[in-house]
Amino acid sequence: MLPTIHSLKKATNITLSADVLAEAKALKINISQACDQYLRGLVRAERERRWQHDHADFVAAYNQTVDTEGLPLDQWRAF
Repeated sequence: MLPTIHSLKKATNITLSADVLAEAKALKINISQACDQYLRGLVRAERERRWQHDHADFVAAYNQTVDTEGLPLDQWRAF
């Protein structure tokens, strides 16, 4: 069976605040999993932010066209 993308792991070193790390360990929080999930969310948000930035001109132009001309095929919409 081939590993999925989410199961591929790579060891890394990170520096964390000692007090937060100690409390997380005391609470039995899986540090690797927590960091992975948080970083995954940051990556997703940054990709979205960059997409919006990169496509802002097109979105603005499309919205202007819709404001001026209406939605494409709007005359055949049944709702």
